[in-house]
Amino acid sequence: MKITKKKLIEELNKDLEWEYAAAIQYVQHAAVITGPEYESIQKELLIHSQEEMAHAVMLSDQIGFLGGVPTVDVEKREISDSSKEMLKQDLLGEENAIKRYKERIAQAEALQEYGLRRVLEDILIQEEEHKRDLLTVLGK
Repeated sequence: MKITKKKLIEELNKDLEWEYAAAIQYVQHAAVITGPEYESIQKELLIHSQEEMAHAVMLSDQIGFLGGVPTVDVEKREISDSSKEMLKQDLLGEENAIKRYKERIAQAEALQEYGLRRVLEDILIQEEEHKRDLLTVLGK
C-alpha cells in the first residue's frame, strides 16, 4: 500500500498509543515484580517507562509538525501475577515496537520526511536496548 501523510499520521498515533501503554505497563510491573533475581531489572523498568514517555513526547511533536493531532488513547496493557511473565509481556511489547518503528522509518523515507525518520531511528535504538535488557534478565 502506498503511504500517504494522512496514513502516516494515523500510524504514528497508533505508535503513540503503544508508547503510553508501555510506560504505564512498565510502572505497574516495576511496582509488583518480586524475587531477588529481578531486583536489578526493577529499577531498569522505571527507566524504560521514562524513556517510553519521552518517545511519546517525540511522537507527539512529530505528529503535530506533520499537521496531525496527537492521540490521548492508550493501547492494551498486560499484567500478570508472575514476575517472569511480566517480563515476557514487556519483551513482546518491545518486539512489537521494533517491528512498528522499522515500518514507520520506511514510510517516513518514502515520503521524504527525513527529520521524522531520524527521530524514529533514535526511538528504535532505545527500543532495541530495552529488548536486550529484557532478554538478559530472562536469560535468553
